[in-house]
Amino acid sequence: MNKLLIKNGTVVFPDTTKKCDILIEGGKIKKISEEIAAEGCDVLDAAGLHVFPGLIDMHVHLREPGYEYKEDIASGSAAAVRGGFTQVCCMPNTNPVCDNAAVVGYIVSRGKAVNLTKVHPIGAITVGERGEQLAEIGKMKDAGAVAVSDDGKPVSDARMMRLAMEYASDFGMLCLSHCEDKSLVDGGVVNEGYHSTLAGLKGIPRAAEEVMIAREIVLAETLGKRVHICHVSTKGGVQMLREAKARGVKVTAETCPHYFTLTDEIILSYDTNSKVNPPVREEEDVAAIIEGLRDGTLDCIVTDHAPHHRDEKNVEYNLAAFGISGIETSFSLSYTNLVKTGKLTLNQLVQCMSTAPANILNLEGGSLIEGQVADIMVADLNEKYRIDSKDFVSKGKNTPFEGMEVYGRIKFTLVDGDIKYRD
Repeated sequence: MNKLLIKNGTVVFPDTTKKCDILIEGGKIKKISEEIAAEGCDVLDAAGLHVFPGLIDMHVHLREPGYEYKEDIASGSAAAVRGGFTQVCCMPNTNPVCDNAAVVGYIVSRGKAVNLTKVHPIGAITVGERGEQLAEIGKMKDAGAVAVSDDGKPVSDARMMRLAMEYASDFGMLCLSHCEDKSLVDGGVVNEGYHSTLAGLKGIPRAAEEVMIAREIVLAETLGKRVHICHVSTKGGVQMLREAKARGVKVTAETCPHYFTLTDEIILSYDTNSKVNPPVREEEDVAAIIEGLRDGTLDCIVTDHAPHHRDEKNVEYNLAAFGISGIETSFSLSYTNLVKTGKLTLNQLVQCMSTAPANILNLEGGSLIEGQVADIMVADLNEKYRIDSKDFVSKGKNTPFEGMEVYGRIKFTLVDGDIKYRD
């Protein structure tokens, strides 16, 4: 389509929400105005719908190369656009590990060949994610990596993390830290507390996450470098981040829908779809996560989309794989639990799910501005539906939200002005 006009929609900007038309030409937003004539345009009628900047997920697992039986770039991209995501950043714990320019280049080319969502690889911090030797960060950046992380595994050696933050900074790259002290996890599978005792499952203390968050804050403050904290789940973690930001530490952070919608009471069902790392915590942690999103301590909502084959979840809780398939439910869960409850405004949700990820990783998009790339999501915020994993286009059906009623159905996802998903 040469020209596409989105008419009659309620457009969500960073600071306001109002009825506007959006004219798209050549993959860019040509004009935003209260009334644009439809001459010579294809028209997408968004009456009764809300128009958002395309969502950006800076933390997904697409599993390719090596684990295509769980997910691949094609199925993950299809799931992404169904969830309203126009850009996704995929973690490096593939096989082989994405720790070199060749694997980065392969992921970039596969993403372009699939041509649904924009796929940005995140390279590994260390070779093989073994924590022993820095990967070739500069070469990975040249090949298309947008950040580095050993996500799935922590960088346990503090000196190695220091070197990574310094070296990555030289290339304008950001380290994304998976904060987990393995010695404190010690084989745990759920949050350590009352419900882990009732369930008879070994617990993971909050300290396993918090001591590593503290370490990264200290390193960032000492070095004057940036660091990003992945999937924050604890009250203590939020408080440390809040205090660090107040001191001017260059730290950003993310959380996921399961950390503000679930508590560890869910483990009493022994549903392995609730098993995730870090684990879902308690009511006070949920309240702290929501407050952290509200006051900007937590910058982003990501999915940590972690699809698994059903055989890896259909086992005893202790043996099940960690992870939730979350990219198709993230927006609806976030809107239902945060905006409809009055805890966040719609504009704050856009900040968390589009604008902040774009700013943190220096990606195009993230807001609706004339001249900006036409990455757009259109949703019906009044439509209620039940989450049904049988409808997922992701290979991963592992969701703890099965049957939950939510609001906010994605109707259209546009990438570079082209409609990539239509409900």
